[in-house]
Amino acid sequence: MRGLAILTLAVALPGVATAQNLSPAASAAAPPPIVAPSSAASAPAPLPTDDPLAQAIYARLRQMAPLDGGPLSRREAALGQALANFYMQRQYAAAWSDETNVRQLLAGLASVEADGLLPEDYRYSELRTMAEALKDPDLSPAARAEFEISATGAYITALVHLARGKVDPNRLDPTWNFDPAAIDPQQGMSMLETSIEERTVDQAFAMARPQNPLYAKLRDALARLRATAAGGGWPIVPGGPALTPGMKDPRVVALRARLVAGGYLDPTLAQGEQFDDPLKDAVRRFQTDQYLDADGSVGAETLAALNVPIASRIGQVRANLERARWLLHSLPGTFVVVDVAGYKISYYRDGQPVWKSRVQVGKPYRSTPIFRSQITYVTFNPTWTIPPTILKNDVLPKIRRNPSYLANNRIRVLDRSGKVVPASSVDWAHPRGITLRQDAGPGNSLGRVTIRFPNAFSVYLHDTPHQELFEKARRDTSSGCIRVERPLELVELLFDDAGKWNRQAIEDRIAMKTTQNVTLPTAIPVLLAYWTVDIGEDGKLAYKPDLYQRDGALLTALDKPQPLHTP
Repeated sequence: MRGLAILTLAVALPGVATAQNLSPAASAAAPPPIVAPSSAASAPAPLPTDDPLAQAIYARLRQMAPLDGGPLSRREAALGQALANFYMQRQYAAAWSDETNVRQLLAGLASVEADGLLPEDYRYSELRTMAEALKDPDLSPAARAEFEISATGAYITALVHLARGKVDPNRLDPTWNFDPAAIDPQQGMSMLETSIEERTVDQAFAMARPQNPLYAKLRDALARLRATAAGGGWPIVPGGPALTPGMKDPRVVALRARLVAGGYLDPTLAQGEQFDDPLKDAVRRFQTDQYLDADGSVGAETLAALNVPIASRIGQVRANLERARWLLHSLPGTFVVVDVAGYKISYYRDGQPVWKSRVQVGKPYRSTPIFRSQITYVTFNPTWTIPPTILKNDVLPKIRRNPSYLANNRIRVLDRSGKVVPASSVDWAHPRGITLRQDAGPGNSLGRVTIRFPNAFSVYLHDTPHQELFEKARRDTSSGCIRVERPLELVELLFDDAGKWNRQAIEDRIAMKTTQNVTLPTAIPVLLAYWTVDIGEDGKLAYKPDLYQRDGALLTALDKPQPLHTP
């Protein structure tokens, strides 16, 4: 069964992303659609049965309506409507009278800890206690009804969080505009009913999770980290001068133990104070996975990475599991994804990666935004209109220091009407009403080609004359746009026309030295995403620097208790 369809029962509980367009401004402004309190407050349909438990469930649902005029929260309104609809379709018959279903529900709620979620957000301990009480034949129908409502509410909410995340990404990032999966509400109601009738509650939990291999690998990695933490964590490498290949030092023993624990060094090589070649190779592998310069020596940066507490790494994986729940259910078949924190770009066709390359992204104080759009056209031999922020902070100081800067960089000055004016006519101490535009050609900041997609940030993919920066391990060097290594290969893939737009045809178009915009035959989705871990094919984790310091806010929101209270 498609357990994901169940999730629409919750309509749009807080924490579910709802943006439906590509405009970041619209995405931030539009609140998530919810069931109006008046709808949730309406009384359930008349009770057609004399079953005492059904009557108690019906009475409990009626209590959820604010008959005294008090307001319902968004969470209560959405959940209340879902519960009312569910039990009305069942004619208020109990859903959790079967011990197998109850056992599977409790096991499912406990299992969310392996997803980095908090079982107590779904009243796990309370429901366990209530479930034990159900064994008492004298337990009142009202108490049984309370368990019914609480169990169903926990079931719905946990499935929503597993599939789409607990945290609302719009609350953390107003530019967020990734769409959640569209699911039919009636199908969702039917699937929820079926999972209970067929005793497949456990399958519903399994299917609610993103059905993507990356998610399963992240869960496995979290389990391994927690097992290591339970065993005492990683060894600490003592501070001191840099450890370099060839030297002998007592701290090398701790270094070996740390690399063995991380899976970088064979356990048979765990002893010895000599910094030999096998240890150097292990350090290099570790540095590569940490996005450090892989020189094989243990300097201050490498030592700090080795000694990051395992609890911090557990948190990092939990944060990325939540990001996976936001994103992995809705990836299109053919798309471009920019891994901003990982400084890389990939092109997927039919869901499979067919090309990847390195990128340079925005500095922390000029961060590359995270959003989704569609690539619509390519500009050959682009000119570069200098953005206001770069003009103010970067270019004007250079012009004031060096009057020849504009000519040396083939930058023209334009007035408000777009007419070129002499640079000597401008008061560079207080320039007004001008635009600076760099001519196409050698040395242009955008290189030979730009790849464009609509967005409110003037961000795009482009070539760059600064090829040497691709050799750096950390490549947060741009002013927000994404500089792409080997961009012409990506252009060829985007056009996907070996006859008209092969590599030679692209080179010929560039050789014309004229600025040209060419529309793609098919718009290609582009996703600018932020992940702070990588997982290799062997399942081993690589930890990226949290370039824009996003993990902390996400973990705070993820750890904020959200105990489920039925209205």
